[in-house]
Amino acid sequence: MSNNIKLSISLNLDGAYLPSFNDSFTHLNYNFKKNFILIGSAHNLREIRIKEKQKVKEIFLSSLFKDNRNYLGLNKFNLLSNYSKIDVIALGGISQENIKLINLTKSIGFAGISYFK
Repeated sequence: MSNNIKLSISLNLDGAYLPSFNDSFTHLNYNFKKNFILIGSAHNLREIRIKEKQKVKEIFLSSLFKDNRNYLGLNKFNLLSNYSKIDVIALGGISQENIKLINLTKSIGFAGISYFK
């Protein structure tokens, strides 16, 4: 469930996703079940710090390869992932041609829509 933690709890889901633009902390007042997992996304250090304060378990850090305004590249991706102790997942522009480059990052995995099409 994206960006609606209260609904995730009421539907008895296993977790929720907090997008990078969500900087709210109201969910910290909710009672979560034992295995409820919060994940979030970030594009820069400021958003990483917000996700840490929101107590997410994993962060989707983007965009690793995709050539857009949030493009990080390998070096900046690794630099940003060093600033947090939270597990990082690579996201953005991952393809058959660059999949092996993910081994050069400090990510615990990768995610992407275009890779699985």
